[in-house]
Amino acid sequence: MKVRHVRGTDIVLTEVGFGSAVLGNLRTVVTDDDARRAVDAAWERGVRYFDTAPHYGLGLAEERLGRALAPYPRSEYVLSTKVGRLLVPNAHPQGRDAEGFDVPDERVRVWDFSRDGIHRSLQQSLERLRVDHIDIAFVHDPDQHHPESLAEAMETLNSLVAHGTIRAAGPGTNSSEATVEGFALGATTAMLAGRYTLIDPSAGVAALPEARRSGRSIIAAGVFNSGILATDFPDPTATFEYLPASADVRRRVAALVPLCASFGITVPAAAIAFPLTSPYVASVVLGMRNASEVERNLDLYEHGVDADFWPAWMAAGSHAG
Repeated sequence: MKVRHVRGTDIVLTEVGFGSAVLGNLRTVVTDDDARRAVDAAWERGVRYFDTAPHYGLGLAEERLGRALAPYPRSEYVLSTKVGRLLVPNAHPQGRDAEGFDVPDERVRVWDFSRDGIHRSLQQSLERLRVDHIDIAFVHDPDQHHPESLAEAMETLNSLVAHGTIRAAGPGTNSSEATVEGFALGATTAMLAGRYTLIDPSAGVAALPEARRSGRSIIAAGVFNSGILATDFPDPTATFEYLPASADVRRRVAALVPLCASFGITVPAAAIAFPLTSPYVASVVLGMRNASEVERNLDLYEHGVDADFWPAWMAAGSHAG
């Protein structure tokens, strides 16, 4: 698999990274065996970048990813997790998590972007992941909390980068504005979800130009926009940004189907390839819940997309909502 440097650092990422939110039972249950086999299949296909977060399944994704990666040399892969949501015991459990993950609510998330909260969060992540260091720490969804959250967190993370505790840090968000702010605050990279896709390439307006100006890289996540771009034909029940896709969004995706077919590709193949058309995108992170999804997505990545497709896609205008 091809690799790219995270600009301004010594970190090298595979062009496809493994996103572990689904291993935390996002929207549906994944078995321990399927989780392990998904990671094994990704490793066999050359994936060497793995991303996770305490938020995903109240720590379940980190625990599963740690167990699955345990047989592999720590020096041979890059690992990122996130801070901002500290996990603490739930004094009043109601049964199941209420934030989209099908797990018991034995823990509860507490927003905490303080220096102490970040140190505690990273230590807990190290324990769940069974490793002695994290390569990249992202500030998770700071735009969903107080406006000053990102600045507070970046002060701590920049210090950890300077002391060599972590190798890079920045916002992990679905907000282009927070990405731009992160670079202004000294972020060494950023993870941006859902804002550089076939139907929402808005990161090209400000976030990517700021990455270029700062000499930094963005890691693209959410390239299927939560599902609407994940299938060859738009499913009437598909979601966009984790809500039912509107008729307009479904129409725009449906228009992509014959265009992709005329170039011998599918909508998911184009969705995976699109972010990598920018030299300022270091990796595309894909959520893959079992080995078959890994094989499918990496086959699509390896098939590639003809360069002539992109002018045709621009001319078709399906990216303009």
